[in-house]
Amino acid sequence: MKTLTTTVARLAKSIGREVRLMEVCGTHTMVAFRTGLRQLLPANVKLISGPGCPVCVTDTSFIDAAIELSRRPGVVVATFGDLLRVPGSTSSLEAERAAGANIRIVYSASDALVLAKESPSRQVVFLGVGFETTAPTVAWNIWTAAHDGVKNFSVLCAHKTMPRVMEALLKDREVNIDGFLCPGHVSVITGAQMYEFIAAQYHKPCVVAGFEAWDMMKCVAMLLQQIADGVAKVEIEYSRSVTPQGNRVAQQVLAEVFEECDASWRGVGTIPGSGLAIRPRYAAHDACQALGVAFKEAKVNPACGCGDVLRGVLTPPECRLFGRACTPISPFGPCMVSSEGTCAAYYRYEQKVAA
Repeated sequence: MKTLTTTVARLAKSIGREVRLMEVCGTHTMVAFRTGLRQLLPANVKLISGPGCPVCVTDTSFIDAAIELSRRPGVVVATFGDLLRVPGSTSSLEAERAAGANIRIVYSASDALVLAKESPSRQVVFLGVGFETTAPTVAWNIWTAAHDGVKNFSVLCAHKTMPRVMEALLKDREVNIDGFLCPGHVSVITGAQMYEFIAAQYHKPCVVAGFEAWDMMKCVAMLLQQIADGVAKVEIEYSRSVTPQGNRVAQQVLAEVFEECDASWRGVGTIPGSGLAIRPRYAAHDACQALGVAFKEAKVNPACGCGDVLRGVLTPPECRLFGRACTPISPFGPCMVSSEGTCAAYYRYEQKVAA
């Protein structure tokens, strides 16, 4: 690490200006804070957190729809634990569960499918959130439910894909990004080649990073080297797991069950082609189609700065709620709720409270 730190310092000095590098992976965010990586970077190299937390970017309207489902008789809502405490417009899944709603915490879509098989008289709805990392497993369980004739299993889908939100940030005039630390888990599935258009069209370096502090520092050094050389290309630091082509089998499963759609991102808005919708041939396992669920306009707390934090234009301490009204015990937004949220990372590891 010492040699890498020296290399980063030398490259930063040679560039001679502020460099803003964005990580778009929630795990990278937590590693950077937990290990103190930011404190090892030169003053002119800023590591900023982007929309890499799947829970954080999930729109309030999705939470409201999940809450509405949980209030229906005979419905079991199966969800990852991180979603429980995310505030909706007027309630949360945690509050509904305390009031008696049948909401189960599961660790995978497979757990929800097993639950459906064990409870044939109930409709089991899995809350599908996440990027290309988790979407293949959800697709596989939808396919399995269809082929096994499990009619009481469906998915409320809010899956998103990474490349288009990265492009949207580059087009945002409030956001200034010099390069991306690309997400390792996502890239295992998609392959690194999906970032090629960012380097080619927007001239921004991209390096796929692993999940140790050493990986991330090596990634920073690789990005700075590209910037110093005046080039923009896609490189793989996490070569022990990521290839240019990715996992073809997982990609085939995704293509079989899902199709591209427009998706709403918290703080960013609707991005064309950035979401995954369940194909019509699997409509029986699409909660929106099978159970008549609709996403309605949601009420968002105007004081919550989550949206700007997710875009990298605001740090958590700059939000007037951070550390005061908004804490892990009483969160106002998902960035303080999720284990991968930037606000939660700041609160836990930086211990900086807005003045």
